[in-house]
Amino acid sequence: MCDSQLDCNVFVTHASIAKTLEITTLINHKDNTKKSDKTLQAIQRVGQAVNLAVGRFVKVGEAIANENWDLKEEINIACIEAKQAGETIAALTDISSLNHPESDGQITIFTDKTGVIKAARLLLSSVTKVLLLADRVVIKQIITSRNKVLATMERLEKVNSFQEFVQIFSQFGNEMVEFAHLTGDRQNDLKDEKKKAKMAAARAVLEKCTMMLLTASKTCLRHPNCESAHKNKEGVFDRMKVALDKVIEIVTDCKPSGETDISSVSIFTGIKEFKMNIEALLENLYFQSKENLSATLEVILERTEDFTDSAYTSHEHRERILELSTQARLELQQLLSVWIQSQSKKTKSIAEELELAVLKISHSLKELKKELHRTATQLTADLLKYHADHVVLKALKLTGVEGNLEGLAEYACKLSEQKEQLVEVCRLLRHISGTEPLEITCVHAEETFQVTGQQIISAAETLTLHPSSKIAKENLDVFCEAWESQIGDMSTLLREISDVFEGRRGEKYGYLSLPKPMKNNANLKSLKPDKPDSEEQAKIAKLGLKLGLLTSDVNCEIKKWEDQENEIVRNGRNMSSMAYSLYLFTRGEGPLKTSQDLIHQLEVFAEEGLKLTSSVQVFSKQLKDDDKLMLLLEINKLIPLCHQLQTVTKTPLQNQVFLKVDKCITKTRSMMAILVQLLSLCYKLLKKLQMENNRWVSVTNKDSVDGKT
Repeated sequence: MCDSQLDCNVFVTHASIAKTLEITTLINHKDNTKKSDKTLQAIQRVGQAVNLAVGRFVKVGEAIANENWDLKEEINIACIEAKQAGETIAALTDISSLNHPESDGQITIFTDKTGVIKAARLLLSSVTKVLLLADRVVIKQIITSRNKVLATMERLEKVNSFQEFVQIFSQFGNEMVEFAHLTGDRQNDLKDEKKKAKMAAARAVLEKCTMMLLTASKTCLRHPNCESAHKNKEGVFDRMKVALDKVIEIVTDCKPSGETDISSVSIFTGIKEFKMNIEALLENLYFQSKENLSATLEVILERTEDFTDSAYTSHEHRERILELSTQARLELQQLLSVWIQSQSKKTKSIAEELELAVLKISHSLKELKKELHRTATQLTADLLKYHADHVVLKALKLTGVEGNLEGLAEYACKLSEQKEQLVEVCRLLRHISGTEPLEITCVHAEETFQVTGQQIISAAETLTLHPSSKIAKENLDVFCEAWESQIGDMSTLLREISDVFEGRRGEKYGYLSLPKPMKNNANLKSLKPDKPDSEEQAKIAKLGLKLGLLTSDVNCEIKKWEDQENEIVRNGRNMSSMAYSLYLFTRGEGPLKTSQDLIHQLEVFAEEGLKLTSSVQVFSKQLKDDDKLMLLLEINKLIPLCHQLQTVTKTPLQNQVFLKVDKCITKTRSMMAILVQLLSLCYKLLKKLQMENNRWVSVTNKDSVDGKT
């Protein structure tokens, strides 16, 4: 990718350097105010800074124009206008053009304020034109990159020899990396959170499917007559093509005909709109018809059947949902009755009665929301906990290497059941997610379980038919890793949905210690990454994936603790949060945008690790010698890794930033694996300590009672 194309992706940043604040300052100056020499020099510096910034902006625009002939003329015209405007502002703020100092040693500047305003307007107009044209260039780049990926995929589908496959896949890997960079930049630039979530979901599919495509294709080449291997490979290709099309729909803002808005199936969205409608009646009695209100409520209550009809919903939850639904219907009838009266009798008492009726039905719907949220989150948490050890996946791998076809049929059936359970909880979570981006994430999770579950079964069938095949085993491992990764993502999704419901989204357990802007950015130059090849990219992505899974394991351990404010829990949670942001970085997402952000976060992560060891050491003093020794042995594994990570982050590697990132994430992953063990051990020892203390208190109380007797 050429430099100007890369610059195009950050063009908005260059535009912001056009000194909007300084231009505003110049326009808003007071005409009659006398300026001192110091003030005049400051104004001149502002004018020059604006002109220089515009000059840099124009250079990038011209470079983009030279490589995009279809837009060259339009971009160049806009660039010329911007350049002229910048030069005009510089000229109008130039002190040397003033040759008539006044008697008191002060002079008046901006005798032609109209000229400054005109120049500023021309500058803003021309910059906007260039940005809009540059945006078209970015979209064109993404479409071109997608087309290259699709063309190479078609060649990969038809390849027959292993040597040819390796050559084409190498090219495919490079094209996917380029596409990932372009779409990642676009995702970060999107303002619409819904589009951003859709882009993240599509990119996640492409990221995971790239590794699947490699092993699935190799398995097909190794076993060309195996039907399940071909089915497995075709499934990957089909899913990637759908994801590529989805990206283009997002960047071109083109919605396919017949596509329904997923918000229409969300109960929480329906309740929110219904409450707004009934509250509007207090301001306008003729806002809408009673038939509309009744129909809207019925649609909402019909959707609750997804919960009441589910085989996994407990009897208690089902009864409570039905009870609240009936109550909402009765209260709507009462509201409609009062509403009709209020249209003919406009008295204070009727108005108060209407307000009370609105409050009652609002309260019932709030209770219904609570019950639906409780049902979905409890069911999801129980299901994730039940399947946390991945027994079925392990059994499928074992039956595969043993060539056990009967075992395959048994465990394939169990995985299908597990898949249906997870798909159903995804649908329930979508109803109670609370925001459109989270709804989209729920839909993505549902589709992932649906597709990946079937692909695991076909991969397991291939291995069972060819039990000695290393590539078939590797292929099954990759699909199982994708499943495990999605299970981990579900834990994060569940936490985010709960945060939104409880009104603490983005406040509690957020990403910690994000880097502050630095006065001197000279050290950033040494952190400019060299472009990774496809093999390096795949390695980092795989490390990141395992890191993401470990954060899920840590969160599961943390949830066991009754005291969530315990110092050990707090340190562990902080480490998990930071590790998750590192995982997002490997996907080109999240709060960490640059290598410098990453290095800073790793430094804080290492410090948090040392704080954790101190907290655990304090706790160990309460334990007996054997337990204390066992705990200290675990701590001694973590402390050296913390120091090693600190050393790696401070070691300059010049242009080998990718190597540095690789080392850092590997160290972080090792630390997180120890953290899982450490939290589990601390929890067990704490429970043991509490039991011993309770026993001692019980015995002491008994002795004191016996003494009194």
